[in-house]
Amino acid sequence: MSTSPFSAAPQGLGYFFQYRYSLLKVLDLPDSGQLFIERNDDVEYVSADGSIASSSLKHKAEGDRLTDLSADFWKSVRIWLVLYADSGYGSGPDVRFILVTTASVPVNSFLALFLGHGQDDAVRAEKAAETLTLSKSDLITKIAVELDVLTEAQRRDFYGRITIVQETARIDQLPAMIEQRLRAVDRRNRQAVFERLEGWWVNVVTNHLVGGGRDPIRIADVSDKLSAINDAYKSDNLPIDFRGKKPETIDTASDPRTFVEQLRVLGLSEGRIRHAIVDYYRAFQQRSNWARESLLVSNEIEDYEDRIVEEWDRFREIACELLDEESAEELCQLAGRKLYEWAQTQTGYLRIRERVTELYVVRGTFHMLANVEPSPRVHWHPRFLQRLASMLEVTA
Repeated sequence: MSTSPFSAAPQGLGYFFQYRYSLLKVLDLPDSGQLFIERNDDVEYVSADGSIASSSLKHKAEGDRLTDLSADFWKSVRIWLVLYADSGYGSGPDVRFILVTTASVPVNSFLALFLGHGQDDAVRAEKAAETLTLSKSDLITKIAVELDVLTEAQRRDFYGRITIVQETARIDQLPAMIEQRLRAVDRRNRQAVFERLEGWWVNVVTNHLVGGGRDPIRIADVSDKLSAINDAYKSDNLPIDFRGKKPETIDTASDPRTFVEQLRVLGLSEGRIRHAIVDYYRAFQQRSNWARESLLVSNEIEDYEDRIVEEWDRFREIACELLDEESAEELCQLAGRKLYEWAQTQTGYLRIRERVTELYVVRGTFHMLANVEPSPRVHWHPRFLQRLASMLEVTA
């Protein structure tokens, strides 16, 4: 099927390009600066001394060229003229204007004068004026009128502040460039760190735009977030992703899983069973993430579960020490509740790695072990395994 002439794909790519390119540049900038998205231009960087770099970003089709009368350039000029006036026509804070494009600039185009520094500003202004006479379009006519407001010296100064960055990396090439900025990150983890940083950055920029782009994005915050993400990938730590997350549905009354049935046997409240289902969900999803990112060493999960089972067995002996085959159901239930309370409130020291302190990891692992089939590796009620065996016999 051919692409519709009304396709929004190019515009969508432009938005994602803005997200990724701004992240790339932030990683190159000093922590003392601030960033604005879509305030006056696509991206504005404001340094600690108040100077501004205003960038227009253009993600074009492969092979596109930027010609003398290109709307991409002249529309940006209109934006920059407003900023130039707001800055006092060069008498206020230093303002620089940058057109970043994936397109190329022909060597014989007057726009080639803006590809680097050292060009004569008077020549730029003269060639721009000549180019404006070549078209009578509404856009060009309006820009010519707006430029006439400037003095000759101001026009030279204005054009002298413009730089074109041609043939910049395309959107699919930016991740590799961003990862190159992550040299402090272990090479094995750079892709995962990039993905987490980008996910966070998309949320930051989205919230910034929802707020009208008024409040700045502090570049120091990006450095802090990168440091925190990288820290989670150290050998004594693991990233935590499911804090505050919950499954879409929770049915405490009819959930058929064994770990839930174990809690019903103890007579626990609906609220406590709900917490258990959430902990199971978080731990299961978290472990899946760790495995998908290949963050776990050989047998690490198995060794962790063995430690938990051994600790559980020690405390089970204490909790059930005074029980025997003749003990009343009420006493068995109390012992099971005591054992479960220990697992929920006193096992934070059972960490898969030293700095993984998130409690849903250990709590959820207990529930996963209580859900092993056909026979759970941990149980709470002293007679649960016998009950389970009886149920299986009846089913068989």
